[in-house]
Amino acid sequence: MALINITLQGKGGVGKSFINSLLMQYYLKRGLEVQGFDTDPVNQTFAGYKAFPVKSIQLGEREDEINPRFFDDLIEDLVALPENAVANIDNGSSTFLPLLSYLLESQVLTMLRDAGHDVRLHCVIVGGQALEDTMRGLAEVLVHLPDIPVVVWLNEYVYGRILRARPGSEPEGFEQSALYKKNKVRFYSLVHLPAVRQSTYGHDIAQMTQSHLTFDEAVASDQFKIMAKQRLKTTWTALYGVMEEAML
Repeated sequence: MALINITLQGKGGVGKSFINSLLMQYYLKRGLEVQGFDTDPVNQTFAGYKAFPVKSIQLGEREDEINPRFFDDLIEDLVALPENAVANIDNGSSTFLPLLSYLLESQVLTMLRDAGHDVRLHCVIVGGQALEDTMRGLAEVLVHLPDIPVVVWLNEYVYGRILRARPGSEPEGFEQSALYKKNKVRFYSLVHLPAVRQSTYGHDIAQMTQSHLTFDEAVASDQFKIMAKQRLKTTWTALYGVMEEAML
């Protein structure tokens, strides 16, 4: 039985490709066979990593459509995954709603589960001005795909703390939200990526991701100075621990 992770979020620029790179590094460190798929028609950031296998998949002739004929090729690859392998699928924001609709209509996730595979959806929530957009994206995933467990990534790296202002009351965190309380049984786990000092840790991580490097590659690279390498080592140790705790 293979594990198939699908990252879905209608808001762009919230760290979907970064999270997919973390998942790949996490599973590789555990000695598992991995295969990535980048279906983003606009920015194939995930496919830019050379440290792990990622296939670029075209889902349609246009950026905002799903062509079932193209999608069939992806499904063939997923069904053929060997036992104990892990597939990570990164999807772009432009095909978010078309893909949700097609997954619901085709019942393909049910088919994959019936074939013996384990399927999880991953959705990113960020703070700041993008908070409401990402919450709506998560709500769409929960409505369109009601039977699949969801991993929520609370990504505070760039946009800061995930807190929703409430008039006359204390700010509300994700776990105090009505969306969380209503759908608590749907969540496989919550993965918290805490805010970091942007001038140091944030700068190092941004430089690493822009170069499409893994943590190990960055630490071994002349591109980073001694203290930057130390910060990246510390960050990776912490992130690995977070993913272990979430039982991904």
